[in-house]
Amino acid sequence: MLTTENSLLVIIDVQGKLATLMHDKEAYLANLKTMIKASQAMGIPILWAEQIPEKLGSTLPEISELLTDLRPIAKTSFSCFGNDKLLQAMVASGRNQMLVTGIETHVCVYQSALDLMRLQKEVHVVCDAVSSRSPENKQLGLEKMKTAGAHLTSTETCLFELMKTADHPVFKEIVTLFK
Repeated sequence: MLTTENSLLVIIDVQGKLATLMHDKEAYLANLKTMIKASQAMGIPILWAEQIPEKLGSTLPEISELLTDLRPIAKTSFSCFGNDKLLQAMVASGRNQMLVTGIETHVCVYQSALDLMRLQKEVHVVCDAVSSRSPENKQLGLEKMKTAGAHLTSTETCLFELMKTADHPVFKEIVTLFK
């Protein structure tokens, strides 16, 4: 079971024009916003990556405006964890359960998930908070990650699993994010 004390939210490459070309972009962005707000409310740290921002652009404003206390870490490797700064930040978090979100499911999300599993991390791909330009590539990426040992989850499943009970201190706040 996921715990707030052991989870880390990983946001991968939600940048520039590419982020707007994703399949079902409104839904994946809405779920990503929910994951960010809920993680902040529950005290779950966030790791934020950008792929070559000088070429692909910055993180979409509707996402970056929620992350005002953080700075993205730039990378050139498709996997977040082929980058020393991202790898060090992940290790420094002391967290073992990775809540993986972002784009593209079949490239950077997939490669990051595989690297995390090689590092003995428990990977939970938030399926409705990841996307690719085509639904086929998204599905392929999800299937490959599941076959490799990742857990597939949804925003709602993940957040209710983290809270465990309606008595959780931020339950009412989290529930309003789904309305």
